[in-house]
Amino acid sequence: MDNLTHSLVGALIGQAGLKRRTGLAMPALILGANLPDVDATCFLWLSGTEPLAFRRGITHGPIALVLLPLVLAGGLWAWDRLQAGRGRRPERRLPVRFGWLFALALIGCLTHPALDWLNVYGIRLLEPFSHRWFYGDVLFIVDVWLWLGMGLGLWLSLRRERQGGDGRTIARNVLALCGIYVLANYAISAWDRSHNPGFLETISSPPPLAFWQRESIGVGGAGTFYVDGEKLGNRPLTACDLAAARAQDGQVDAFLFWSRAPVLDRRPDGRWQLSDARYYGVERSQFSVVLPDGLCSEPGNSP
Repeated sequence: MDNLTHSLVGALIGQAGLKRRTGLAMPALILGANLPDVDATCFLWLSGTEPLAFRRGITHGPIALVLLPLVLAGGLWAWDRLQAGRGRRPERRLPVRFGWLFALALIGCLTHPALDWLNVYGIRLLEPFSHRWFYGDVLFIVDVWLWLGMGLGLWLSLRRERQGGDGRTIARNVLALCGIYVLANYAISAWDRSHNPGFLETISSPPPLAFWQRESIGVGGAGTFYVDGEKLGNRPLTACDLAAARAQDGQVDAFLFWSRAPVLDRRPDGRWQLSDARYYGVERSQFSVVLPDGLCSEPGNSP
């Protein structure tokens, strides 16, 4: 999911009561909820399709989900000590307890892969022990309804608190309603998949706004994919020697490592291009890669 959603979840967990456990609890929860996305720095040294193969991997796996909260808790604890030493520590801040800082940072971190699993993009939950991708097909990567619900709930909770009341109940109710919303979307995707028995698998892709709808991507086998009965791509994957392409070009290797539904097309310039059925037609070079020349058969010839 996007980082605003991750941040709102961390903030609501804090408002639900956990922020009272230690000083700097809210930074631990909010930063922890975003911390696995530290892998976004890969754009500084990787290019093309390479970030697709790197992201949502090692920093989203079990080792990182323990080590990253530990680093965050240590940094927050050291910041509190530094402020105290300089006489700048806020008087209203609760005593900082390292154990609770780590626990809250860990809770925030664990919400991150749980949310990332919900969309069709995928996440490698077991990295580095396994490179397998996991997909929930439940929510679009940016869900404006979650934004609105959690944003309004957080504002109401904070307002109740500023007025001298208890904002915990509001935050808890909002989190519960968001959980029901997620479960409802899971059921919609499950229903969509069950109504496409003719395919080996159905990728149930939620759209940006109409959460009750799904773009059904049918997996037909032999590298063929269908949307609303229309076949994607103009050649089967077997028309190209993809193993040789991966060996020759690291960009192709990175793309195929990430791709869940690779689609092969002939470009206007005559070259062959791989894209992914989940993002078919998206005008972003990151989601497609051109194959090296000489590795694909011409129509009518054997692969």
